[in-house]
Amino acid sequence: MFRTALRNVFAHKARLLMTVLAVMLGVAFVSGTLVFTDTISDAYQKSSAKGFDHVDVAVRAEGREDRGDTLTKQPELTEGLLKKAAGVAGARSAIGVVSGFTALADKDGDLIGNGFQSQGGNYWGTDDPRYPLTQGHAPHGGHEILIDSETARRAGYHVGDTVRMSVDGPVLTPRVTGIFTTDDGNVAAGGSLTLFDTATAQTLFGKPGTYDEIDVRAAAGTSQTALRAALDKALPAKTVDTTTGQKLADDQAEAIASSMSGLKQGLLVFAGIALFVGTFIIANTFTMLVAQRTRELALLRAVGASRRQVTRSVLIEALVVGLTAAVTGLLVGVGIGAGLRSLIGTFGAAVPDGPLVVAPGTVGAALAVGVLVTMVAAWLPGRRAAKIPPVAAMSSLHAKATTKSLVVRNTLGSLLAGAGIATVLYATTLSGSDGQAPMGIGAVLLVIGVFVLTPLLSRPLIAASAPVLRVFGMSGKLARQNSVRNPRRTAATASALMIGLTLITGLTVMAGSLQHAIDKMASSALRADYIVSMANGSELSPEVAKKLRSTDGVTALSPLRDAPARIDGDTEYVTGVNGATIGRLTDLAVESGTFEVDGTRVVVDDDTAKEQGWRAGSRFTAGFEDGTRQTLTVAGVYQGNEMIRGIMVDDTTLTPHLDDVADMQVMVSTSGGASDQVKDRLERALGDNPGISVQDKKDISDGIAQMFTLMLNMLYGLLAMAVIVAVLGVINTLAMSVFERAQEIGMLRAIGLDRRGVKRMVRLESLVIALFGGVLGIGLGVFFGWAAGELFSTSMPTYELVLPWARMALFLLLAGTVGILAALWPARRAARLNMLAAIKSE
Repeated sequence: MFRTALRNVFAHKARLLMTVLAVMLGVAFVSGTLVFTDTISDAYQKSSAKGFDHVDVAVRAEGREDRGDTLTKQPELTEGLLKKAAGVAGARSAIGVVSGFTALADKDGDLIGNGFQSQGGNYWGTDDPRYPLTQGHAPHGGHEILIDSETARRAGYHVGDTVRMSVDGPVLTPRVTGIFTTDDGNVAAGGSLTLFDTATAQTLFGKPGTYDEIDVRAAAGTSQTALRAALDKALPAKTVDTTTGQKLADDQAEAIASSMSGLKQGLLVFAGIALFVGTFIIANTFTMLVAQRTRELALLRAVGASRRQVTRSVLIEALVVGLTAAVTGLLVGVGIGAGLRSLIGTFGAAVPDGPLVVAPGTVGAALAVGVLVTMVAAWLPGRRAAKIPPVAAMSSLHAKATTKSLVVRNTLGSLLAGAGIATVLYATTLSGSDGQAPMGIGAVLLVIGVFVLTPLLSRPLIAASAPVLRVFGMSGKLARQNSVRNPRRTAATASALMIGLTLITGLTVMAGSLQHAIDKMASSALRADYIVSMANGSELSPEVAKKLRSTDGVTALSPLRDAPARIDGDTEYVTGVNGATIGRLTDLAVESGTFEVDGTRVVVDDDTAKEQGWRAGSRFTAGFEDGTRQTLTVAGVYQGNEMIRGIMVDDTTLTPHLDDVADMQVMVSTSGGASDQVKDRLERALGDNPGISVQDKKDISDGIAQMFTLMLNMLYGLLAMAVIVAVLGVINTLAMSVFERAQEIGMLRAIGLDRRGVKRMVRLESLVIALFGGVLGIGLGVFFGWAAGELFSTSMPTYELVLPWARMALFLLLAGTVGILAALWPARRAARLNMLAAIKSE
């Protein structure tokens, strides 16, 4: 039986080619994902580990522990603690570390990096071991800086150049006095690192005389553990926390691995989808191969082969096919992983140097996935073939499914689909995360149920195409009959395409509806013309609001100033606003009371009010940073949203309690409304600051739309693999169907159907099957998009379903195009059959 199985593989190698390709693509996706993420993770881990070479023990401030109704002070790392740490027995040296956001502009005035990766820090003394200088000298005073070598290369800066930069608002124009190298991961990812002398860094980052961290080096012969123990004894335990450099490196490596695991899991999900689609092709292929070899299998049974041996012979064929596809897919996946790493550079990101990592787990996963998927998909056709009695097989009595099997299949499919719909509908009645798990379960049940029911659905849906197919005469009529001749085969072929289009349509519906909801939220909640903030969302200097207030055309302005407060034993954040203007800058529906913010009168969003049990007229006491407590009165309750929520208090009431005054953003209204001219005027008033973002409502919406578009394009690209596998399935099914119907096609040619008519018949059959899968996929996608939107609507009142009709039409057109393209080779093959040889074939 083993020799028989191998002979069958080599005898049908052309017909198994598409199956090998489908499995190979899925395995390549899996192995490429593992190679890529392992390589990137390994490179970043090794690079970040170098950053701890100069740290044996890191000393950090303990976190603040708020108790009762009073906020405690955040412990600080002072100069005294630094000197004490440097003088501990076993310590060779100690460095005070200061860091913060620093926006650096290129020569065109644009922000280098993406904001979040633009960092600043301090250069220790005249020779900092953390940052080896390649050119120039250490900075001295507020008008000198160092920049990293990658930023200098990308922006074209040299020693002696003057640059434009910002830390919290005001524009600074220091001179570059030196260039250094660094293993900082943010720089490797396309960001920038700017260094000042220590006193300047402390002043700019609002930490005069204090540090974010103290890095201590051990003297020769002193271990990290011994040094940490000595520091723990010498330094106040309630003020500082110590960690060894090795522990920091291990934690960083774990954090990198954790962040990469999210990307890895996401990519593997799409690889799994491609493999799942591939199972339809494998099952279809082996079903047709087994059907074509019915008499051969019957003879084997007649001469003594058992059912188990017949099934085993089919599984051996699947093993050979799967092993071949897995090995090929692994090799292709290694190439994909290497290519993806190189491709990152074209998107402006850089990756630290490191070897290509092909872990043993990757090899094992590729082989296991390829072989298991193929054998599992081939098991049912093999088992079905083994159950056919030899006499029935020789007389082809098995050709049609029994009424009982169809009833069982349709009943099972109806139960699964019904359970799936009911579970999804139930999930829509839940709120937020509570409904995610039931909806996922319901979606899986519904997709499986529709797949099981697809043979039943194929007849009425394909019959609906009859009026159009009549236009093509006899070719159209034959195409429609061929597409419903074997409903199970049609179902498996269409379902492969259905899966991909279901996901693509569902994602498109959700993204479009969310974008519409955010647009509506921005236009309904904001009356302000502009929102001014730092590019990375960090704090703004109060000087920004002062400059904007004195700018021509500004009619109303309010900073938003967040601060912690202790309320009823919990730490809550309150937002300081300009009570006189906030009502003109926002448009929030008031549920009760009035929207008045002045003195001790505040307004709160509906969720906070419900959580605290407040209503208009309620009074509560807040404890602030300066240790004082103040009683506040709820003047009104408003409907909060994702853009504006929380407790609003007048900034004249809040600011006296703050140690460091800083704004998160500034709302601005102008006399001329939002326009390019007004925006340019505001940006000029702020010195064309590279670190500050001035956005109107359209800019906010466009930024979110751009994010959605980028996400969708990435998902489309990942799902394209599943569509490609589905195309291979259509090609394979049609090619094998042509071989199976060779005698029939020969007869058609003999009675007058020309080659063009044969080609048209095969193409139309493929088109009908593809459109059938497309209609099912788009229908399911719309349903899932609606259901997921119902979950979003519980936390986003402006959410409403928006159907992207143009895109859905494009998806249907794509399905039709897939059908036409997939039929090119099978149609050409069918048309070139020799009619006499075909008629004589069995």
